[in-house]
Amino acid sequence: MIKSELITLIAENNPHLYQRDVERIVTTIFDEISGALSRGDRVELRGFGAFSTKERAERIGRNPRTGEAVKVDKKYVPYFKCGKELRDRLNADS
Repeated sequence: MIKSELITLIAENNPHLYQRDVERIVTTIFDEISGALSRGDRVELRGFGAFSTKERAERIGRNPRTGEAVKVDKKYVPYFKCGKELRDRLNADS
């Protein structure tokens, strides 16, 4: 599902809300999660999961085209840990 599909689905399930308002709400939520992660904070949505960042150390990589060794700087990557309720829903017997 992409962002526009999510917005459309929420708008359809909540006819009392305008689609432009739903779009603003979804965008604000995503912006706040992104902002928190960029500050190094953790975002936890109970029952769904937790977003955080992990540091990847610098390393020597290889250019796949030439095979040449390339230095890859350290970086932070987003990390998502699934919550118990979500994991149970995914693994429920249908």
